[in-house]
Amino acid sequence: MIKQRLQDYQQIAKQGLWTNNQAIVALLGLCPLLAVTNNTVNGLSLGLATMAVVIISSVLVSLIRDHVPDDIRIPVFVAIIASAVTIIDLLMDAYLHTLHGILGIFIPLIVTNCAILGRAEAYASKNSIDKSFIDAFFVGTGFALVLILLGASREIIGNGTLFDQMHLLFGEFGKNMTLYMPESFQPALLAILPPGAFIGLGLMVAIKNAMDIKKQNKKINNLNIKITTAPVTNK
Repeated sequence: MIKQRLQDYQQIAKQGLWTNNQAIVALLGLCPLLAVTNNTVNGLSLGLATMAVVIISSVLVSLIRDHVPDDIRIPVFVAIIASAVTIIDLLMDAYLHTLHGILGIFIPLIVTNCAILGRAEAYASKNSIDKSFIDAFFVGTGFALVLILLGASREIIGNGTLFDQMHLLFGEFGKNMTLYMPESFQPALLAILPPGAFIGLGLMVAIKNAMDIKKQNKKINNLNIKITTAPVTNK
């Protein structure tokens, strides 16, 4: 029983992080993903905020799933998501005021992220609290990782820095986190402009698809080898 549950959790994690990643497979939540990822701290901050919202909303939806009539479940789910976003928005405004101002409208816009409502409707409303939590955690992590990787790559190419302005998120500790490229490095302004976001995301999608195709071809080749080397028995 425990082994089966762990296998279920592992499959859920794989789906959220890679197989069905909401950012580079489902291509959901592209508005904030493309708009704020011109540096690492923005991507990390929005990623953590989105992860918190999807975890809170999925757990609450799973908790009340047997008590909400089908005809009003979507409005109820939206109300739960909006409440979670409001909490995160107010906390960021109180404790990370400058960063909250930089991210601006994209924090409240988490409400409209189809990935969150999609997980609430497609998974949390049909599964137990533990599975809903695991699903939300890894879906949120997968989305956040894409934000971080896209933000980091654009920051490096466009500014020649990495982890710049981390003090906005981590306070005094973050002031010593900035890394600088060699002086000979020439930043490309295109990377931190809107077209750079589309190019960066497109490259990430292409890399993932290429890796999946390579893995699938390897499985097919291994299967063909096993078939051709299988011993033939005469009846």
